[in-house]
Amino acid sequence: MKRVLITGASSGIGLQLATDYLAEGWQVVACGRNKSKLTQALPGEGVEYGVFDINDREAVRAGLSTMAPVDLVILNAGTCEYVDDAHAFDADLFERVVQANLIGTANCVAAVLPRIKTGGRLALVSSAVTFVPLTRAEAYGASKAGVDYLARTLAVDLNSSQVAVSLVRPGFVDTPLTQKNDFPMPGRVSPEQASRTIRSGLARGKHEITFPSAFIVTLKLLSWLPYGWWLSLARRMKGNTHE
Repeated sequence: MKRVLITGASSGIGLQLATDYLAEGWQVVACGRNKSKLTQALPGEGVEYGVFDINDREAVRAGLSTMAPVDLVILNAGTCEYVDDAHAFDADLFERVVQANLIGTANCVAAVLPRIKTGGRLALVSSAVTFVPLTRAEAYGASKAGVDYLARTLAVDLNSSQVAVSLVRPGFVDTPLTQKNDFPMPGRVSPEQASRTIRSGLARGKHEITFPSAFIVTLKLLSWLPYGWWLSLARRMKGNTHE
């Protein structure tokens, strides 16, 4: 039986992935900070629970040190906070977001790499926000850009050990985290759609998985604009966001 480890498995994309892999007959190691939330969300056979805060390196190591080897790891846990006033830049907020999304991911990488079977795969969940600089996303975008680079360098350096690496860059997904957003979210997809796309891409061995297609194409086109044009467009977008 194939085994997959998923962080952030108690809600959103992580929960949907865990649910769908269980339905496909996989054994799931569901990881999160709160065991009662995990057991309520994912009760029944075929589930193991890893309970730890990804920000606590020793807790991550202890929580995964005795885990049986896995075929697939999906590091999905993270957070999002926005910088509402760049003129009064909140360094504490920036540190919290980078700590969770980038350092927390690194803590998990260190703990899970020895547990991945030869020929297995490590997937890091980033975001489509890294295609272009977006208003208020200084902390979130910087943290996810770090995840992008981490995934791509790991793909190079782990190649000889036969552990493949995939980078997942979703657009807006309808989760408890994005439901807090106070701005339009074009191309938003359901957790079911996100899970289906991610699982299909991983099964095909894709190195990068991006979705939804139309939204990603739009972001890529915007990223090719001369920087001055993008700044002008971004100012108008910011103005519309605060109306």
